[in-house]
Amino acid sequence: MKIEQDIKLDFSDVLIKPQRSMLESRNDINLEREFKFPHSTQIWKGIPIIASNMDTVGTVNMYNSLNKYNMLTCFHKFLDINDYPENTDNNYMISIGIRETDYKKLETLYNTNPDKCKIITIDIANGYIKKLVDFCLKVRKLIPNCILIAGSVVTKEMVEELIVHGTVDIVRVGIGSGSVCTTRLQTGCGMPQLSAVIECSDAAHNLNGYIISDGGITCPGDASKAFGAGADFVMIGSMLAGHTESGGEIIQEGDKKYKIFYGMSSSTAMNKHYGGISNYRSSEGKTVKLEYRGDVSNTIDDLLGGIRSTCTYVNAKNLKDLPDCTTFMRVNNQVNNIYGRL
Repeated sequence: MKIEQDIKLDFSDVLIKPQRSMLESRNDINLEREFKFPHSTQIWKGIPIIASNMDTVGTVNMYNSLNKYNMLTCFHKFLDINDYPENTDNNYMISIGIRETDYKKLETLYNTNPDKCKIITIDIANGYIKKLVDFCLKVRKLIPNCILIAGSVVTKEMVEELIVHGTVDIVRVGIGSGSVCTTRLQTGCGMPQLSAVIECSDAAHNLNGYIISDGGITCPGDASKAFGAGADFVMIGSMLAGHTESGGEIIQEGDKKYKIFYGMSSSTAMNKHYGGISNYRSSEGKTVKLEYRGDVSNTIDDLLGGIRSTCTYVNAKNLKDLPDCTTFMRVNNQVNNIYGRL
């Protein structure tokens, strides 16, 4: 048994320190980035924010809305291959697990329409098992020029393993940080998201790779902190749930409307997609009811406006410069909650 003495931090543990800025308007900020990858020769350019591959978030309707902003949608892994968009742009990601049925699904899609297989996400909750690296190599052999993403992990050693030996371009970072994830309660494993992003981004960038910060984004300021900590992409679930474009039917209760939102390791998801919870595992997710939020464009405009504002506070003229302009201050309180959160 070992104990690491340094305290790991979450987004709520810090604020970004303002500094003298020459930027006069949020309109001066460029949130688009261009990426070249260590194993793929593709180039991706856009706003590096991703709708999570949850079936209540990563939908075709969500893609249709986010694509207008040149943002990404990671389709959930249970989407039928016939439902993928006819568009062959690179603003959506195909998501699969590491089962043989997942590989066969990908193989069928690639053989039918290879242009739809530009970005592949291999998504498992525990990114530390050897089978993940082996599966990444198998996918790379099938689709040599795909932008390959894998995770989830929270430490530099596994980031390095996936990029070097798994030929992964982007590593997904985050265990237990999501609003409807209970992995930390069920397993006692994980790492606060800010510290995980700092550690993993440093490891990835030393190998010319990239990371996605996945989970823990509750407001625009959290997304700014993730980018400031070194995340190249930020994946968002709960902020994009409950909208018109989100999965699920609208539930009417009195004069209010709701949508259901749940983790993909929850009993709700496992009952829906696997017919129940196997007796050797447990649920690691919550199911919650969110008040209906209308069109997602209002949330996206607010999110991007907040990130642009962050950049003006620290003199970062674009998103790529934000980490170099960020100094985090540890705090014992972020906001005045006397009237509750807006």
